[in-house]
Amino acid sequence: MDIRWKPSVTVAAVIERNGRFLLVEEHTPEGLRLNNPAGHLDPGESPAEGCARETLEETAYHFRPTALIGVYLARFQRPATMACAAQDITYLRFAFCGELGLHESKRALDTGIVRTLWLSPDEVRAARDRHRSPLLLQCMEDYLAGQRFPLNVVRTDPSIAGPS
Repeated sequence: MDIRWKPSVTVAAVIERNGRFLLVEEHTPEGLRLNNPAGHLDPGESPAEGCARETLEETAYHFRPTALIGVYLARFQRPATMACAAQDITYLRFAFCGELGLHESKRALDTGIVRTLWLSPDEVRAARDRHRSPLLLQCMEDYLAGQRFPLNVVRTDPSIAGPS
């Protein structure tokens, strides 16, 4: 039987302010890890909408994507443990930069998020062993290199919203 390969679609925000990048520190099966504000694309939303939602949920900051930094593929393999089966997941990530908005200081952060951090590029690079994904560093480096694409390179058909 053939099984169709289906990568997990994720969205990520690369947010820079005053030379520092907004990251989250989160619980993972591998321990506390650093990541961009990021998560899975939900049904009925465009990648840019998903990125704004995930950023708010994980950081309590409103975020408006203004450009696509890039589209990335990465494979993650986790060996089996007593608690869970082995995992082999390919992620398709849409990374955006944009405008950071208001901070809702009373808003609870998403489950698993311990805190937010503002780190310099050198601090991000030095913490490579704590990155949840190699895409964290690659997205930041592409951002720093000035890589930007217009949002309309990612088209979301109205059918995504559901039956008409």
